[in-house]
Amino acid sequence: MEQRNLEQEFQDQFNDVVSRLQSRQLFQSDWDIASFAVFFIFIGMVLLLLILVLIRCCCCCCCDDNKPRRRKVGIDNMALEP
Repeated sequence: MEQRNLEQEFQDQFNDVVSRLQSRQLFQSDWDIASFAVFFIFIGMVLLLLILVLIRCCCCCCCDDNKPRRRKVGIDNMALEP
């Protein structure tokens, strides 16, 4: 029974998508357009951050030998030692 219900729901959704493609009206309301835009903005930001991380990793791997290591600046607070 559950399999048949799932199959019927999938068939209904597929028919809905096909009818929208045939009528060339993919979005039925302004909310559809807004959700589509928000989704692609989110995907774009994720891809942008992924590209920035890859650039950072490549720069650190290639240029790491030429940079001197940073040393600690300041004094140690001995009052915090047990």
